[in-house]
Amino acid sequence: MATRKMLTGNYAAAYGAKLARVEVFPAFPITPQTPVMEKIVEFIENGELDAEFIPMESEHSVMAAAVAAEAMGARTFTATSSQGLLYMHENLFVASGIRLPVVMAIVNRVVGPPNTVLNDLSDSLDQRDTSWIQIYVENAQEVLDMIPQAYRIGEDERVLLPVAICFEGIIISHYMEPVEILDQDKVDHFLPPYRPKQVVLDPDRPMSLGQIVMDDTYITEMKYQQQEAMDRSKAVIREVDEAFGDAFGRWYGGLFAAEWIDGAEVVLLTLGSLASTVRAVVKQLRDEAGLPIGFVKLRAFRPFPAQELRDCLSHVKAAVVLEKGVSIGAGGPVFLDLSHCLNRRDRMPLLIDYIVGLGGRDVTFEEVRNIALTVFEERHADSITNPVRWHQVRGL
Repeated sequence: MATRKMLTGNYAAAYGAKLARVEVFPAFPITPQTPVMEKIVEFIENGELDAEFIPMESEHSVMAAAVAAEAMGARTFTATSSQGLLYMHENLFVASGIRLPVVMAIVNRVVGPPNTVLNDLSDSLDQRDTSWIQIYVENAQEVLDMIPQAYRIGEDERVLLPVAICFEGIIISHYMEPVEILDQDKVDHFLPPYRPKQVVLDPDRPMSLGQIVMDDTYITEMKYQQQEAMDRSKAVIREVDEAFGDAFGRWYGGLFAAEWIDGAEVVLLTLGSLASTVRAVVKQLRDEAGLPIGFVKLRAFRPFPAQELRDCLSHVKAAVVLEKGVSIGAGGPVFLDLSHCLNRRDRMPLLIDYIVGLGGRDVTFEEVRNIALTVFEERHADSITNPVRWHQVRGL
């Protein structure tokens, strides 16, 4: 039977892993992820979770152990943050290259220097080319709900890719919210035991995975297969979201959630916890000022829903991205991908990027409202000279 508790986002991730009946959990502590590790160890020590905890000496080794466990046919989970994720970078390619559906919670934290335990999305956005599916969530409830969904997505034979569930450190990881803990029997029905679809390592049948090749043998073909799997994952993400909603009464929109789109002239798009603030601003501007403005909460950054967003935004005059990340020299990563997908021969919406919340700086309701009103005044312009805008820059 489902119960409700006050949980942090970190504890919600741990409960999600427990409900998914993970079997192996390699981990190394790093703020603000460490409570995920501590709670899962508590579950194991109390006999609430039948899993093997493997304390490792570094994050690089954590992902190496996750790859090995998943290759043996065990449902594997881990979590990390910031520099720890960057230290894993090499082995992220191994997990996706061997097509292993590892699931990892990325508790977002600034990549230093300057160093801080606060959040933006720079650590996970930076890993966009590692062939991992990346899902960004808004709150602790979505954290918990997405862990079982992630396994069902990644383990689907049409996909067989690792999945990262990304949520911001401190403001989601450490703040408490009321969270429904799903009924275990219903989760077991939604997510059956892991039955590996790929080759599994077996001591009685020695083999090598990820071996070295001395020419270009199959490399292009293997990368192409990863691309095809990532493309197929779009449909799987939508299907799993629908199945989860039917089972538990919560639907998240699959690749993205769009609200008040019909008739909107301006649309604000964001991801992660900022979605709550942006949604509230858009609702107020519609209800009190009657402005034709809409909202998109991007959930899947990889696979990037290019065609789906193109269809969603085809009629708007201006689309505004608010994102807690930047590719120095170009703009925000979401803005860059959206620019690519909206680059059509017919008229494309004005596309404006606001770099916000870097280093954990608070993004207030009033600031988002001012951004929305500013862009609303610009919506009829044929072009703009400053599409990438750094918000909240002080003293320069």
